[in-house]
Amino acid sequence: MFDKVLIANRGEVALRIWRACKSLGLQTVAVYSKADRDLRHVKLADTSICIGPASASKSYLLQQKILLAAKLTGAQAIHPGYGFLSENAGFVKAVEDAGLTFIGPSSEAIACMGDKVRAKQAMIAAGIPCVPGSDGAVPDSDAEILECGTKVGYPLIIKAAGGGGGRGMRVVNAQSELLRSVSLTREEANAAFGNPVVYMERFLQTPRHVELQVLADQHGNALWLGERDCSTQRRHQKLIEESPAPGVGRDLIQEIGQLCVKACLAIGYVGAGTFEFLYENGEFFFIEMNTRVQVEHPVTEMVTGVDIVAEQIRVAMGLPLSISQDQIVFSGHAIECRINAEDPWSFAPSAGTVSDWLPPGGPGIRVESHLKPGFKITSHYDSLIAKVIAHGSTREQAIERIKVALSELVIAGVDSNIPLQLEILGTPQFAQGGANIHYLEHYLDQREGSQQS
Repeated sequence: MFDKVLIANRGEVALRIWRACKSLGLQTVAVYSKADRDLRHVKLADTSICIGPASASKSYLLQQKILLAAKLTGAQAIHPGYGFLSENAGFVKAVEDAGLTFIGPSSEAIACMGDKVRAKQAMIAAGIPCVPGSDGAVPDSDAEILECGTKVGYPLIIKAAGGGGGRGMRVVNAQSELLRSVSLTREEANAAFGNPVVYMERFLQTPRHVELQVLADQHGNALWLGERDCSTQRRHQKLIEESPAPGVGRDLIQEIGQLCVKACLAIGYVGAGTFEFLYENGEFFFIEMNTRVQVEHPVTEMVTGVDIVAEQIRVAMGLPLSISQDQIVFSGHAIECRINAEDPWSFAPSAGTVSDWLPPGGPGIRVESHLKPGFKITSHYDSLIAKVIAHGSTREQAIERIKVALSELVIAGVDSNIPLQLEILGTPQFAQGGANIHYLEHYLDQREGSQQS
């Protein structure tokens, strides 16, 4: 048990964690960089402590500074949010060794799921369907690599075992490209992740990205909270997420959800987590597990009524889950749009001072943001500045509500991707539902081509 939580993050997720802690009667410690001294959660926390300059590499990513801040303030637990150190097994081990509680899974679970080869092997052992591919890491000899490629079939994709965020991946369309592609991906993987190990999988042509949310406690209880369709993405970066996934049978979702619960119990997983799948032709294929709370977790909260972050904290305190699988009721449809500070068409980041901020309201609307008039957006951090979520009794109602909300939202002083979000929501592909992960990039390419002609 603990009664003081250090929030090792910034922005909207830090404010979200503060709210969950407050609802549980816990004290909070906010760590912040010099650029973030005026963030709302910093002002609201019981204790706040500066840990360095604006650069994340000199503040939020410095493990010893965060551990020292916990020691100085008497915090017994650390919540990492997402990004930064949230999936760093070394940091989690340091937290554990310091006698503190990490609000998330164990360092071993994170290390296992962070290594895509180990994760895939664990999922196969637990009965989770996986994309056909190499049995572990790609071998070293050229002959064995070519043999492995023939076995998997073309086109295939080479992936970094320690990769993530869309990096460390290369599609191979023919055997003549394979050896060079493996060599280049290994070099990139080593440079980006400090791990040159790569593996290969069959490259699915038109899959959707559908993920399953899970929660598990220390008492042998685990449950699944439905799925999210995250197929609206550009360069593997999600822009719009929704739940439930349009056109996917509920019996199949239930089957996959139960398999995910079984996998959690098999690997001794504790906390909140997300199983990410590619879905094509009525089949699910596991690709990775995110061992943290997701950016898009509000979508699931809106359709289930479950406070995922509060449950995450309760579980870390050693308490059992406050709900059981048969108590979960899925209601209506929810959609989330990620609002980024960037040019909506070139995607160039936009820094500057927010001169006006007017969030939307209305039935079924939820806004997660740390913005306020006068807030300075810098180039030091991720461009995500807000999330707008709409809930409706039907998908059509949720779409209309989020369109109205985005039309009402005012962010002045910097560029944002609101015009892009509104345009996507108005496309026939999105309205129909079930578009694959490539549709947005194809749409943007066609849009650019039509404007140039």
